[in-house]
Amino acid sequence: MGMGRVYRETSKPSSSSSPSSPPVTTSTSITETVNGSHDFKITGYSLSKGIGIGKYIASETFMVGGYSWAIYFYPDGKSVEDNAAYVSLFIALASEGTDVRALFELTLFDQSGKERHKVHTHFGRALESGPYTLKYRGSMWGYKRFFKRTLLETSDYLKDDCLSVSCSVGVVRSHTEGPKIYSTPVPPSDIGQHFGQLLETGKGTDVNFEVNGEMFAAHKLVLAARSPVFKAQLFGPMKDQNTQCIKVEDMEAPVFKALLHFIYWDALPDMEELTGLNSKWACTLMSQHLLAAADRYGLERLRLLCESNLCDDVAINTVATTLALAEQHHCFQLKSVCLKFVAMPENLRAVMQTDGFDYLKESCPSILTELLEYVATISEHSVIASKHGDEALLDGSDVNGRRVKQRL
Repeated sequence: MGMGRVYRETSKPSSSSSPSSPPVTTSTSITETVNGSHDFKITGYSLSKGIGIGKYIASETFMVGGYSWAIYFYPDGKSVEDNAAYVSLFIALASEGTDVRALFELTLFDQSGKERHKVHTHFGRALESGPYTLKYRGSMWGYKRFFKRTLLETSDYLKDDCLSVSCSVGVVRSHTEGPKIYSTPVPPSDIGQHFGQLLETGKGTDVNFEVNGEMFAAHKLVLAARSPVFKAQLFGPMKDQNTQCIKVEDMEAPVFKALLHFIYWDALPDMEELTGLNSKWACTLMSQHLLAAADRYGLERLRLLCESNLCDDVAINTVATTLALAEQHHCFQLKSVCLKFVAMPENLRAVMQTDGFDYLKESCPSILTELLEYVATISEHSVIASKHGDEALLDGSDVNGRRVKQRL
């Protein structure tokens, strides 16, 4: 994906200046692209076949240029006239917007390592045709005939019943700049460094916490500024009177240490260093406990960071406890990821044999109903795929897709 183009226009009076003339003023109009991309992995491709013409599998939404976007993959194609001979691929505007101008690139990755990716790009044609305009939420850009299905299923793009696609978006933005007398480089914010060093040195601490036999010193004002729960505990009407030793129940000392690290540094600590273990399982376990602690103390950004890490580290031996955690702390994105993972036929039996699954059944019995619905949906897709797998498909006449603009 190329860098955003910048177009500059400068206007000023054409007459020459003289001592008695008013000063010449200038301004610059800058039009450029705000770029971003999203990778979308489609597993269980064979199960998606037969879902129906015009029906799609959607990626999670992602943000570029202040707008939400989503990738739509149509396993049976988008158009009835193609009779499921092609798969379709589109990028859609998923948030409110009017006349959003953007450049796009859709890529289907070659998984053989030969780097023979299939790329459809609008970036290279920007100088010829200009950006593409999406009129409203649901407007789309892409290809009805992105790839012929019979060729796709025998190609290096499909590996282990999995496809990997990517979408790059460049949202066009314009603004005008006035004259600049001077320009001074401004360093990034280092407030987290200063507060972090304050915690490390221990200077000026005025409150102590006992957590599982360990003592932690901190600053009341910092805690209150960062956490509404600490604010109420330290300055509210029912505040703790004995700030020399506030006992924290139901939390391990390393988790509270990580919590303080985030409050002061505004960043996650090194999980391996914190746990003393070079283990993915230990890091997942710490993220689980830290998510619960973040929810307990009203630290929303920390909660979302932990949720994001847990979404990336779903595994057989930890997914059941993570799913219970997501249900208990209302982490809807994490819950959805875990349910989809557990419901896959190749994962379900192994997950059910873990101790975590027994805990899930005891602590969140209602979640089993939702899990059964996911399993039933996957089974239904499998039946549909087997029914339609041998049907003859008509061949399309145009291998080049065309851009469309359609309300969802």
